[in-house]
Amino acid sequence: MALQRNVVSDGLLDELDHFESLLRSLTPEDWSAPSRCDGWTVADVAGHTVGSMADVVAGRLDGLGSPEVTAREVAERRGRGATDLADECAEVRKAAVGLLAVFDDAAWLAPAPGGFDGALGDGVEALWFDTFLHADDIRAALGRPSQTGSGLAGAVSHTNFLLAGHGWHGEAPAQADAAMAWILVATGRRAGGPDSPPNVYA
Repeated sequence: MALQRNVVSDGLLDELDHFESLLRSLTPEDWSAPSRCDGWTVADVAGHTVGSMADVVAGRLDGLGSPEVTAREVAERRGRGATDLADECAEVRKAAVGLLAVFDDAAWLAPAPGGFDGALGDGVEALWFDTFLHADDIRAALGRPSQTGSGLAGAVSHTNFLLAGHGWHGEAPAQADAAMAWILVATGRRAGGPDSPPNVYA
């Protein structure tokens, strides 16, 4: 892992705080807006993001991230409003604090449960990455600018992890806006050029 355990743990908790605040800023019209995630509204993006964390803190890890589990997370929260999901986000964030506290260095480096291809720490970083990226999906759907901040480091690190799994070893640009564009290309959200990283989801 490129980032230290405390950086990843604190980064995830901070990102969940930001995500909760983002949800509380949304109007009913925002909630129903289409997103760049194929077939999903802003509400669906939020449902998956909060649902993933809820599954993790509840120990429902098998198939996490698969289309079937993702669809369940969204379906379970369909019809609920942004404030309701913001409240759930706050609840799972509290549960995550307790869960992260029990991991020592050995556990952090051990294989992740639930079939994730990487160490436990990589799995926690994936949650940070997912929350950060889906917050950007919501902002993009509403015409709001990207907000990089401290979450960008986690997103770059995990994008590198995913790219390495595809046999690609490059470096993200150092400048924040360029690094964000690089992540969007690597995750299939933006078209890239001949020297761009491949789409890790293709």
